[in-house]
Amino acid sequence: MAMVFINKAIIMQYAHSMTLLTLQQLATTLLIHFGRQMGYTRAKGVDITTARRLLPISLFYNANVAFALASLRGVNIPMYIAIKRLTPLAVLIAGFFSGKGKPTTQVTLSVVLTAVGVIVAAIGDFSFDLPGYTMALTSVFFQTMYLVLVEKSGAEEGLSSIEIMFYNSFLSLPFLLFLIIATGEFPNSLALLLAKSNSFSFLFILLLSLVMGIALNYTMFLCTIVNSALTTTIVGVLKGVGSTTLGFVLLGGVQVHGLNVTGLVINTAGGVWYSYAKYQQKKIKAPKVVMDLEAHRR
Repeated sequence: MAMVFINKAIIMQYAHSMTLLTLQQLATTLLIHFGRQMGYTRAKGVDITTARRLLPISLFYNANVAFALASLRGVNIPMYIAIKRLTPLAVLIAGFFSGKGKPTTQVTLSVVLTAVGVIVAAIGDFSFDLPGYTMALTSVFFQTMYLVLVEKSGAEEGLSSIEIMFYNSFLSLPFLLFLIIATGEFPNSLALLLAKSNSFSFLFILLLSLVMGIALNYTMFLCTIVNSALTTTIVGVLKGVGSTTLGFVLLGGVQVHGLNVTGLVINTAGGVWYSYAKYQQKKIKAPKVVMDLEAHRR
C-alpha cells in the first residue's frame, strides 16, 4: 500500500521514472551481491544458462514497472489501483492458455466478480486521461506475463526468490541504461538528481522508495513461488481496497461517486469469495493426499 503513495510522491518531484527504476535495480543488485559475499545469503552466482531462461522475466518486469510509473503522472491513485485490479483476470486467462489447466467454477467466478467491481468503480472516474489509462492497461499485460513466468521458473528450476530477484535486477541494467540514454532522460535526469540532493525531504523519499521497492519485490517473488501468480494478484486486489480508500482521503482531487463505492464492495466480495474457494480446495486435497499415502504403504 505504501509503495503506491511513495511512487506518486517521488514522481511529483522527480518525473524521470526510468532513472528511478534504474537506481532501484542497481541498489537491488549491489545489495544481494554484497550480501552473498558477506555470507548473509546462500544465493548462487551468475549462471549463463539460468540468465538466458530468466531474461524474459526481467524484460516483462521492467516494462510493467516503467508503464506503471508513467501512468501515475496522469491517473489518480484510486483509478490507477482500479485498473491494476484487472490483473487477476488476465493471470487466470494466461494460465489457462499456458496449459496450467482450467480453474474451478468458484475461482473463475470470484475473479470475474473482482474484475466487474473494477469496471464499475472505474466508470465513476470523470477525470479520464487516455494516455494514463493506456499505460496502466499496458502495465497490466506486462505484469501478468512476468508473474506467470516467475511462477513457472520458480517451480521448474528450483530458484529461490532472492536468486530470481538478483537475476531480474542484474539483467535489467543494460536495457535500462540504454533506455534512459535513448529516451533523452540522461544526462538531464542526473543533473536534476544532483540539484535536488540538497533537499533532505527528497533524499528521504528517494531512499525510502529504493528500500521499499527491494522489500516489495522480494515478498512478491516469494509469494508467487510459494503460492501462485493468481494468489499474489488477488492479495494485491484486497490490498488495493485500502489503498483506494486512502487515495480518496489523503490526496484529494477525486470526486467520490456512488459507482466507486459500489465497485469497491463488489471487488472486495470477489476477493473474499476467492479466498474461501482456495480454502475449500485445500480441505479437499489434504484428505486425498493422506489416502494416497496410506494406499502406497499398503
